[in-house]
Amino acid sequence: MAPRLPLPPIPPLAVPREVRRAVRLTLLTALTTLFGYGLFLFFGFLRDLFRRLLLDRAEPDELMVSLSSFLLSPELPPFSRRLRSGTNRSTFDPSQGYAPICPAFEDFYTRRIYRRIQDCFGRPIASAPDAWIDVVERSSNDNNKTLHRTSNKSRCLNLGSYNYLGFAAGDEFCTPHVLHSLKKYAPSSCSARADGGTTQLHIELEDLIARFVGKPAAITFAMGYVTNSFIIPTLIGEGGLIISDSFNHNSIVSGSRASGATVQVFQHNSPSHLEAVLREQVVKGQPGTGHKPWRKIMVIVEGVYSMEGEFCKLPEIVAICKKYKAYIYLDEAHSIGAVGKSGRGVCELLGVDPADVDIMMGTFTKSFGSCGGYIAASEEIIQYLKYACPAHIYATSMSPPAVQQVISAIKVVLGEDRSNRGAKKLAKIRENSNFFRSELKKMGFVVLGDNDSPVMAIMLYNLAKLPAFSRACLRQNVAVVITAYPATPVLLARARICISASHSKEDLITGLKVIGEVGGLVGAKCLPAEPEKAKKLD
Repeated sequence: MAPRLPLPPIPPLAVPREVRRAVRLTLLTALTTLFGYGLFLFFGFLRDLFRRLLLDRAEPDELMVSLSSFLLSPELPPFSRRLRSGTNRSTFDPSQGYAPICPAFEDFYTRRIYRRIQDCFGRPIASAPDAWIDVVERSSNDNNKTLHRTSNKSRCLNLGSYNYLGFAAGDEFCTPHVLHSLKKYAPSSCSARADGGTTQLHIELEDLIARFVGKPAAITFAMGYVTNSFIIPTLIGEGGLIISDSFNHNSIVSGSRASGATVQVFQHNSPSHLEAVLREQVVKGQPGTGHKPWRKIMVIVEGVYSMEGEFCKLPEIVAICKKYKAYIYLDEAHSIGAVGKSGRGVCELLGVDPADVDIMMGTFTKSFGSCGGYIAASEEIIQYLKYACPAHIYATSMSPPAVQQVISAIKVVLGEDRSNRGAKKLAKIRENSNFFRSELKKMGFVVLGDNDSPVMAIMLYNLAKLPAFSRACLRQNVAVVITAYPATPVLLARARICISASHSKEDLITGLKVIGEVGGLVGAKCLPAEPEKAKKLD
C-alpha cells in the first residue's frame, strides 16, 4: 500500500522489546535491513550531489560544505531542495525567495527510494474487488519515474482488499436494494447533514448501527478517515489528555494532533504500560499549571490493528480505564462485521459489555462493501456531535446508495434477509483466516495476527525484499499489498494479507503455493518449515 504517514526527518529505528519478540527480529536481520537503507540513502545522495555539480556547476567548496552538512545533520543539504528540472526548478529554489514546499527528507525519500518501487503500489484494477480481480498492467521507460497504463489486464487472486464478508462485488440481497435507492434518491444528496443531506436512509442506518453494536445512538459520516480525524478534536481539546496506542492508525494520530490536547503514547497493546502512563499523568496533572487535574482523559485503541492483525486487550484496558476514570475510544474499522459470533466486533468476541466502551467508532469500507464511518455512543454524546462536529455540519453526507448498501449488508449479517447467508459468511471468514495463517506459519514465515483476525502480516524486514516479493507474486497472478516505512517502523517492512469470505479453499491453496514459492526465492522464510509441507498443498 502507498505510504500514508508524514515523514519525519529521521526514521524511527527503535523497536520495543516485546515487538521484537513478536516479529522475531534478530540482530542480523536488523543490521542487514539498516545496511540496505544505508545503501539507498548513500547512492541517492551521490546522485543528488553529482546532479547538482553537473546542472548548476557548483564550486568544490560548496559541495564539501553540503557533504558535511548531510553527514552531520538529519536534514538534507540545501541544494537537494532545489533539485528540479525544467522551468519548475527555479520555483522551488530558495535563492529565488521561495521556501521549499516539500520537506527535505520526504522529497529525497520519495525520489530516491519510493519511486524505485512505486510500480508495487497503487496498481489500478478494472473489476470489482472480489476474490479475483483484473489488474491493469503498467509499463515504464524511465526506471519507474513515470508509469503508463496499458490495455493489458491480468486476472489475479485478490489478497489485498478489505472485502472481508464479500459484499463489495455485488450481492443477491444488497444489489437490488442499492439500485432502487439510486433511482429514488440519486447518487448524492449534494448537501451536508445539517442542511438538506439527511434522508430517511441515513436515519434508518443510524438506528440500525446503534442496535447492531449495542449503544443508545449513532451518527454516520461520509468517510472513515474523517470520522477519527474530526471526532477526536470535537470530543477533547486543550487541557485534556489523550493516551494512544503506539500502533494506532494515522487518522487517530491526525485527530489527536489537531485536538490541541496533550498526547501520550503507550507501548503497543500493553495494559501494564498504559496503567503506568495513566498513573504518572494523573499524579502530574496538566503541565505548567501546578498539578492542575486534567479536564478529561481519553484512551484510544483499535479493535484489530490494521498493520498487525492483532486484537487489542480490551478487557484489561477497560478495567484500567474504569480504575482511573478515563474514557475509552475504540476504533473498530477492521473488526466490526468481521469478528465475533454475530459480527458485532471485538466487544462480542472478547466478552466486553458495549456499555463499558464510551465511544465506539467503525467504518463501512471493510466488512460492508460501502464507504463512510460511524460513531456509536450515548444519546448525549451523539447529540453534541450533531451540533459541534464540522464533518456533520459542513461535509456532504454519505451517498444514499452507499447508505443502502450498509443497511442491506447488516441485515444479511443479522439474518433479517430471511436467510442464513450472514452466519455462513462469518463462519467462512473465520475458517479462511485461520487456515491461511496456520499454513503460512507451517511454511516458515513469521506471521503477525491473532486467530479469527482477517488481517495478517508476513514479515519481510528488508526493503529490497518488498518489491521482489510483490512483483514475483504478480507475475504468478497473485495480488498482494506490501508496506514499509513510513506506514511501519523502518525495521518491520511486511506484506499484509487480507482474507475474504468470498475466497474458496482452492483460492487460498493457490495463494499459499505462490507465496510459499516466492517467499523461498526472496528469503522471507525465517523459521523452520514443517517437512513435506509443499507436498501437502499439491
